[in-house]
Amino acid sequence: MKKILVKVLFLLLTLGTMQTFSQNERVRDYGIRIGVLKPGKNNAITDVEGVKVGHTTLIAGDSIRTGVTAILPHSGNIFQWKVPAAIYLGNGFGKLAGYSQVKELGNIETPIVLTNTLSVPVASNALISYTLNQDENKEVRSVNPVVGETNDGWLNDIRGRHIKEADVLQAIENAKGGPVEEGNVGAGTGTRCFQYKGGIGTASRVLPAASGGYTVGVLVQTNFGGVFELSGIPIAKELDNYSRRFTYDVDGSCMMVVMTDAPLESRNLERLAKRAMMGLAKTGGIASNGSGDYVIAVSTAKENRIPYTRDTGIIDTKLLRNEGMTPLFLATIEATEEAILNSLFAANDMVGRNQHHAKALPIHKVIEIMGKYNRIEKN
Repeated sequence: MKKILVKVLFLLLTLGTMQTFSQNERVRDYGIRIGVLKPGKNNAITDVEGVKVGHTTLIAGDSIRTGVTAILPHSGNIFQWKVPAAIYLGNGFGKLAGYSQVKELGNIETPIVLTNTLSVPVASNALISYTLNQDENKEVRSVNPVVGETNDGWLNDIRGRHIKEADVLQAIENAKGGPVEEGNVGAGTGTRCFQYKGGIGTASRVLPAASGGYTVGVLVQTNFGGVFELSGIPIAKELDNYSRRFTYDVDGSCMMVVMTDAPLESRNLERLAKRAMMGLAKTGGIASNGSGDYVIAVSTAKENRIPYTRDTGIIDTKLLRNEGMTPLFLATIEATEEAILNSLFAANDMVGRNQHHAKALPIHKVIEIMGKYNRIEKN
């Protein structure tokens, strides 16, 4: 009997250590279906083959509420094998680093890092260190770090600049595939959205085989305002949670990262990035005057990676025709909209700097409203 109890205890302990990922229910779990395309296995940016996401979350005392999120387009040396990319400025009130070289050359050569506004310099320095310290990069003397941000200063002591280089490197080291933690984690730890607690959110779409079977994944860092809508239903109006004069806290920012395995060059990636703004608009975001709304779009297609070392002056690539872009546009719009919604559904209440309180989305009230409009689908 004693041996049996020991075995049962061991099994329970083993099962307890196997599952370290904990996730609040997401918008789709409530029977709310966004769009018409199917999501990938995890409904996350990591459904794009090879993409990894890592977080470092800093919560300490009564005023440190911030963090870092790193997105890796592939597991190799990104500087040695760059990926086609584009950055689109929906509204440019922000501090995104690395834009001009991406615009000029059409590729990205580091992981993408998201953090808070005043931590862009330290995150950039960390990406430079990460790149220079890789064995293949011993002769590298120029690095273009790509760092996006939103301002979490309402909940976080942003002036304290608590993010350190080690925190950024840890997020990169933590990066993995599979399910992605959402809500109050990483770069979304101290953010707000539509006057509720925002954060990190993600979603994906897989095209039908007839449209190429490509996957599009989106990850967002939500910290913006507007008049919240959910699948076309005016939630903010139903909850009377908006300013009729638009004088109350509609400014903010949203970082959107789009990854796809479709073989695209920077020109069509910029076209794809523009559609992410449509997904933001479908949630009620308005890209206000003080909002930094940026979209970083990347193609992870292996055949189109750009080698740093040149054996020849010619690079052979495969590119999707312009006519094949329309399904990808739809996938990006849907995945962006759902990623933003997931950032809200996954977030929890948070108290931060100066006892500022960001309340989570009142999900039970939202579900009641959606039921009233007959927008809850049965499985």
